[in-house]
Amino acid sequence: MRHLRIVPDNTKFGFIRFRRFSFPTSAVLSILALVLFFTHGLNYGIDFKGGIALEITAKSGQSDVLAIRSQLEPLQLGEIQMQEFGNKGQVLVRVAQQPGGDKAQQDAAERIKTTLGEAYQFDSIQVIGPSVSQELVTVGTVGIFVAILGILIYLWFRFDWQFAVGAMIANVHDIVLTIGFMSVTQIDFDLTSVAALLTILGYSLNDTVVIYDRIRELLRKYKKKPMDELLDESINATLSRSVITHVTVALALLALLIFGGHAIHSFTATMLFGVVLVGTYTSIFIASPVLIYLGLRPGSHEGQAAGARDGQFDARAAE
Repeated sequence: MRHLRIVPDNTKFGFIRFRRFSFPTSAVLSILALVLFFTHGLNYGIDFKGGIALEITAKSGQSDVLAIRSQLEPLQLGEIQMQEFGNKGQVLVRVAQQPGGDKAQQDAAERIKTTLGEAYQFDSIQVIGPSVSQELVTVGTVGIFVAILGILIYLWFRFDWQFAVGAMIANVHDIVLTIGFMSVTQIDFDLTSVAALLTILGYSLNDTVVIYDRIRELLRKYKKKPMDELLDESINATLSRSVITHVTVALALLALLIFGGHAIHSFTATMLFGVVLVGTYTSIFIASPVLIYLGLRPGSHEGQAAGARDGQFDARAAE
């Protein structure tokens, strides 16, 4: 059976020649994203601002999220998030932090209990204070940087230092532009957004490593081919796989964005931007051509040593 190939095998598009445009553009966008982050900021969700979290279960039948929202909105408690979980119709209700200190939080919780008490039982009620929220921000930030460091160390041993640094630059680029997107759109930045950022790191790395492995294979095969031609051949060789993967992921995320509801809106919007738009662009136009500026050349000691360490893996197996 023939494999599905969206892109013909003999495709020879010159991606690398666009590096003189992609690098300045990415630099400007990254600087703009950082400026927006420090000036405009992010729209922190309840996880990071604090608030009230209640787990409720319908006393009879299934919980109706729309009915719960319609009952709570007249209370004018600010932002309300709801998410169904479990197999007994449980609903997690999160309400924004109320002005007025701990007493205001307790009063808001009592008002919710009074409004829903006849139809729902309250399994747990938690007040998330500012100190807990700040701790979540710190842990989430540390988690992202640890992930980037782990990627750097892995690629350093897996390939060579040029590949490790190139992948790290690409990953930081993805994170910075995605945070800039979140600052511009002001979508909720909560724990699901941190999960989305970590997922973007992993997805972008996967795409980058497939191209890198083909580059390493061609470094062993061609000792005198110009580096830009070698990189173009590597990208074109994996282009069919990349197109199929990105299109299927984009369709799945688009369906979740349209039909998934408010609870996962920030996650899917961040993923759609970071994975499909930024991640795809970065793997081709940033992660690959940056190897030229890092001094990687066909026949160099680094390229040959990289192949000798791990000559068994063939990028074609990943397509």
